[in-house]
Amino acid sequence: MDKSLQDEIYRVFKELDDKLIAECASICQMYVIEPEDLLFKLEALNYKSSSTRSEISPITMDTLNALKTQIQQGLAKENAAKAQTKTRGLATAQVDRSRIPAHMNRSMAKPVAQAVQVKREHFGEASSASSNNGINTSKVTFVGPSMDLYATKKRAYRYMYEKISERSETLDQTIDDFADLIRAHYNISEFGDPSAATDEEVTIIGRITHDAESASMSKLVEGAITIESSRMLSSGARIPLILDPTIKIRGSVRGIGGVGIYPGAIVALKGKNGGGGYFLATEVLGIPPLKSSPAAQGIIDPKLDPMASQNPASMFVACGPFTTDADTGYKPWRALLQQIKVQKPDVLLLIGPFVDAAHPKIKAGDLDVSPANLFRAHFVDPLKAFLSVSPGSIVLLIPSVRDLTSNHAAFPQPELDASILQSHPRIHLLPNPARFTINDIAFAATSVDSLFHLRKEEYFKRGIEVEPLPAEVDDLPNDTMANLCRHLLLQRSFYPIFPPPLDLSSEINLDVSHFDAVRMVDDGDMDYAPDVLILPSRLKQFAKVVHSTTTLNSSFLSKGTYGTIALAPRSAGLPKNRLKVEVTRIEVTRIEVPSAAATAP
Repeated sequence: MDKSLQDEIYRVFKELDDKLIAECASICQMYVIEPEDLLFKLEALNYKSSSTRSEISPITMDTLNALKTQIQQGLAKENAAKAQTKTRGLATAQVDRSRIPAHMNRSMAKPVAQAVQVKREHFGEASSASSNNGINTSKVTFVGPSMDLYATKKRAYRYMYEKISERSETLDQTIDDFADLIRAHYNISEFGDPSAATDEEVTIIGRITHDAESASMSKLVEGAITIESSRMLSSGARIPLILDPTIKIRGSVRGIGGVGIYPGAIVALKGKNGGGGYFLATEVLGIPPLKSSPAAQGIIDPKLDPMASQNPASMFVACGPFTTDADTGYKPWRALLQQIKVQKPDVLLLIGPFVDAAHPKIKAGDLDVSPANLFRAHFVDPLKAFLSVSPGSIVLLIPSVRDLTSNHAAFPQPELDASILQSHPRIHLLPNPARFTINDIAFAATSVDSLFHLRKEEYFKRGIEVEPLPAEVDDLPNDTMANLCRHLLLQRSFYPIFPPPLDLSSEINLDVSHFDAVRMVDDGDMDYAPDVLILPSRLKQFAKVVHSTTTLNSSFLSKGTYGTIALAPRSAGLPKNRLKVEVTRIEVTRIEVPSAAATAP
């Protein structure tokens, strides 16, 4: 070590013993930090504030270890951000082509190349091309995902090219992100290693996993639960987890009375490994809920039109399969179409599968037309006909991994190819899963049956509630379906299970290396809970309030049910007061349907 650095370290840390000074010198050399800067970082880490007094705790070896972990996490995030910036570098330059001489600007003859869509897209602007036809009269303001070239290419990734290193980095990053969240919420200085024997209780964070010898079992049971932490926090060790019979549940919603766990769930626990080869958890630290949406906080987005959301709006939500297993005549869908043409909802949200690869007749090859022609005959043409007679309406389409109309069979999944619908200005193609807003109400939706998968995998452990959070008005802490939705909101994910159940894995085809697109929030503006969460499932249909979010399972249209959402004007108050969500049953027995071959062009 350089003598000048050594002298500076002894001057700054003269009150510490030789062992701590040696560790400080190692940190300064390893991370290229000046001794005074290191002192400032340590004092900031040890600063404790209360209503009566403030103090700086003494520097210990635990403090130095916590600082090293903090620096390593900061460097990892910085490197990830730099790598992401490099991939976006080509899309950041802005050139005023109007000042370039015509003979030097070859792209002047191609004005289409300059028409780049922005991230926040108002429906009125998106459909301005249709104003010549007199159909741009919608009273809803729609803001969807970014449709620029970079975003669409990122969503249309190549699947089946996963690397083991990419999978592990993604899984580790999820744990590290939750570690930052739990550390800030509970004021935790350092997380422990569940595989290291300790005499005192420590706080750990990790992912629930199945015991390898019991992984073939249908769901978690006591004695077959393990937990693994990230490589940064505990070298990625996996160890058996034992839940104390009198375990405490801290920070959960009052009235739940326990905690639900399943493979893939991120949990924070207090307990210790006494050297017996397992971690004994005596307390569960509840994950803090997502903050409410800007509309729920009474904040008006300045980027939106001030006159937006002043009109009431209606919305239909229908989820596939759209035909029964007996035939491909789409009788339920045609019955709903009749009601749609009469009621003319402002928004029609259709969630796939539209042409289901799992349909018995399609699997058997018992079709006289191609899937593309089937989709065109039953969806494209009828939707265009509906929009022609309802100029104030828009249509939103979300695909499924079982859709034969999609060329992407993995989750997360990009939007359908625009060529299928010939780029109709009022038909918006959304990825799976999707976040979007209508009249400043935040929506989230996916076609994956996450609720059924969770219900199948969840193990519920009862415990003693400690410092519970008060339940929101209309929240149902004792309701099983509401608590399944609560898992998704707390885990900030449309699909928090990993690995997926073996017998249901074909329903999702999860691509772990692109797990960021499955998250319900991102690092940008979308860091809040949706006002409406749409989760179609084979479980019984419902509409319930969880925290500040209204959740909807309208089930499948093939079962004869769909959802309706009435959106009141902004003057009605908060989103929960503006929303009226119902599940409606449709009668299909008397619908006469021509054959698929006759309707296909």
